Amino acid sequence: MWSNFHTHSTFCDGKSSFLEHLSKAEELGVKSLGFSSHAYISFDCKWCMKKDQLEEYLKSIDSLKKQSEIQLYRGLEVDFIPNVISPSDFSSLLDYTIGSVHFVDAFCDGRHWEIDGLHTVFLDGLEKIFANDHQAAFSRYFELTREMVSTSPPTVVGHLDKMKIQNVNHKFFREDEPWYKSEIEKTLQTIKLSDCIIEVNTRGIYQRKTADTYPSHWILELIHEANIPITLSSDAHHADDLINQFEATAQLLLSVGFKKLNILFDGEWKAFNFSEKGIVF
Repeated sequence: MWSNFHTHSTFCDGKSSFLEHLSKAEELGVKSLGFSSHAYISFDCKWCMKKDQLEEYLKSIDSLKKQSEIQLYRGLEVDFIPNVISPSDFSSLLDYTIGSVHFVDAFCDGRHWEIDGLHTVFLDGLEKIFANDHQAAFSRYFELTREMVSTSPPTVVGHLDKMKIQNVNHKFFREDEPWYKSEIEKTLQTIKLSDCIIEVNTRGIYQRKTADTYPSHWILELIHEANIPITLSSDAHHADDLINQFEATAQLLLSVGFKKLNILFDGEWKAFNFSEKGIVF
């Protein structure tokens, strides 16, 4: 039995409806499920919900809660852009928030630089905003993550090192370089001081965009050493991916030394034992 709190529906860029996610969850024996579509942003964003959809989104989840034996929760994946949007803008409406950084600074014309989309867009921003200084760009990503956790802490920190999808085959750097390790360590120290949970996100693996989870294996070891709580998520945009790569990732987590996964159950985040077959309730 598993749980998943990072799912995307047709309210944003997801391909499956709430009902399709729920049907798959019932088939898989999922005990607790959270919906977390991308929150609306004040500028045009093709993968976010629209502002006028939020009320329907929340009401739809509440309606399903009354019909399902699976515990269902209201969440959003909320971007952090200073002075534009943050998880705290939505937290009072929800059971939980996932805080993520998808945009790093902006072009001269005011367009926000999306860092996890097309590589051509990434290269354009790297040149025009950071003068092709990849270290400055990646460092800024983690600086924003730390600012989010310090000023507007989400319940869950989403895909901690997502920007690495632009560093395929170590195009810009290797993850064992001192400056990068320092950015990770500083970010984990900030998270350690908060009440945030770090998600272990499998989407990069099953999309074949990364060789391992977000965050990377060596970062998981640091998280374990720091005793920071984790949850396991698939970032599912399709119901068929609801627990994609969970068994293999659970084996990895157990090998690192993790013994607990944190899930939202009976209205509270609780730590449960787990095996490669699922959470032990």
